[in-house]
Amino acid sequence: MECCPFCPSADLDAHVVFRDDLVLFVQDERYQGALKHSGVIVPVRHVETVFDLSESEIVATFRVLAVVKRWMDERFAPDGYNVGWNCGTTGGQEIFHAHLHVLPRFRQEPLAGTGIRALLKSDANAW
Repeated sequence: MECCPFCPSADLDAHVVFRDDLVLFVQDERYQGALKHSGVIVPVRHVETVFDLSESEIVATFRVLAVVKRWMDERFAPDGYNVGWNCGTTGGQEIFHAHLHVLPRFRQEPLAGTGIRALLKSDANAW
């Protein structure tokens, strides 16, 4: 997968904050969007979605998630978090290498209080 931005490469290495043998925590402003300090936990092995992860990769993902949370709490002191996966095009996935978004949230954000349930609560998305 030479064109996948989340597959191991020298370019990706420049953005890795934490790593173990199975997963990496990456902060890369090219993919983070407007939310400051956010990042993704990605498996080293190229798989498309969370549903393709091995049991070992799932355990490693949540082990690194705990490390990332402690680090973000100490470094940025967020007021809350959003953590989640987008799966498939309809689910909003744009990079087809599984990745868990870790989004620290701050009360001064214009959309503070808007979480992932906003899609579930929105009449605009009813069909």
